[in-house]
Amino acid sequence: MEFLYEYGLFLAKTATFVIAVAAVILISVGAAIKPKSKKGEIEIDDISEQLDDLKNDFIESTLSKKALKAHHKAQKNEVKKANDEDIKPRLYVIDFNGSMDAHEVDSLREEITAIVAIADPKQDKVLVRLESGGGVVHGYGLAASQLQRIRNRGIHLTVAIDKVAASGGYMMACVADEIVAAPFAIVGSIGVIAQIPNFNKILKKNDVDFEQITAGEFKRTLTLFGENTDKAREKFKEEIEQTHDLFKQFVSSQRPSLDINAVATGEHWFATQALDKGLVDKIQTSDDTLLNLQAERQIYKIKYKIKKSLSDKLAIGLSNTVNKTGISLLSRFKGLNP
Repeated sequence: MEFLYEYGLFLAKTATFVIAVAAVILISVGAAIKPKSKKGEIEIDDISEQLDDLKNDFIESTLSKKALKAHHKAQKNEVKKANDEDIKPRLYVIDFNGSMDAHEVDSLREEITAIVAIADPKQDKVLVRLESGGGVVHGYGLAASQLQRIRNRGIHLTVAIDKVAASGGYMMACVADEIVAAPFAIVGSIGVIAQIPNFNKILKKNDVDFEQITAGEFKRTLTLFGENTDKAREKFKEEIEQTHDLFKQFVSSQRPSLDINAVATGEHWFATQALDKGLVDKIQTSDDTLLNLQAERQIYKIKYKIKKSLSDKLAIGLSNTVNKTGISLLSRFKGLNP
C-alpha cells in the first residue's frame, strides 16, 4: 500500500509539472496573439420570449388535450393580430449588482450607451434592477450620472430594488422617475463613512520610525502609520461633512418632495417604511413589474459582456483541470468516492 501511495504521489507531481509547463507555453502564445476583436460586446436577451415559454410550458403540462387545442387556436389568433398591429413599445432591462469599488460602472456605461442610441423616448422605457449597499463616492457618483443620461434623453426610467439599495446604491436609485421595491428591501443610508486604522503606537513600541513628506498643509490628514493630530481629524471630518452635504443636495434635486433632513441621517429602512418617508414610490418586486408590463411591451435585457482573451480562457481551463485532478487523486488515496 505504501508503494502504491508513493507511486500515485509521483504521478500526481508529474501531471502537475506537465500541466504547469503547458500552461506557461499556452499563456505565452495567447499573450503574443494580438486581439482582433473588441474588448466586449452587447448581448440582448428576449425576456418576453422567456416569459412566454415559461407560461406555455406550464399550460401544456396542466391543460387537457381539448383545452390545450383551444388554447393553441386562440394563441394563433393572438399572434396574427399582433402581426397586424404596430410594433410594441420596448422595455429595456439592465441588471446592476454593485460592489464597493463600483467597477461595474464600466459595463453600465456601455449598456446605457447602447440603449440611448436606439430607444424611442416617446414610447420606450428602461428598468434597472439595482442591488448595492454602496461604496466609493466617485464610483457611485459616476454610476448615478450614467443613469442620468437616460433621463436626459427623455426616456422613462424605473429602478427596482429587490434586496438593497443603500448609500451609493440609493444615490443611483433616486435618479429614477419611479422607484419600486420589494417589501423587505433595504433602502436609504444617506450618509458618509470613513474608517482608517492607525498603527503608530505599534511602530513606536517596536522602535520603528515612520517618515512622510508632503507639500501643502492638508495634502494628508489622517494617516495609517503617522501620529494623527486633532487638527488633521477636524479637517478630515470637515471633508466628510462636505461629501454628506453634496449627497443630500443630489438626493434633494432628484426627489424634491423629500424631507431631506429627516431621511439623511445615515439610517436605513425597509421598503414599507421607506414608502411612508417618500424614498420609494411603490411596493413591488421586479418580477411583478416585468409581468405587469409584459402584455403591453416587448422586453429585452441588455448586458455588456467583456470578452476573455485566449490566455484567460486557457488559464481558467487549466486551473479547473488541476483542481479536479488533485481532488480526484486525494479522494482515491483517502478511500473516498471520486
